Amino acid sequence: MAVFVLMIKKEENEEKVVYKFGPNEEHMGIIEFDKVNRAFSIQKSVNDGIISNKAYEGWAAEKIVKLMYKEGGEFPDIVSVEK
Repeated sequence: MAVFVLMIKKEENEEKVVYKFGPNEEHMGIIEFDKVNRAFSIQKSVNDGIISNKAYEGWAAEKIVKLMYKEGGEFPDIVSVEK
């Protein structure tokens, strides 16, 4: 089964980046990445009833890490994850 996670940037500054994330715009969680301490916090879970929140959170965090290190810290307004 293929999974699609849409990520839409809500906010970014020198200290953090915040994305809404989920399978569609009806079911979105919120993840914050602290750029200074390099730590994640989940502000809101997806709760779509199909896939576990931990899975969505892990995929979103993995994408943010890739953006941070492989893309030089460039965080696009919209990005997706396909698994």
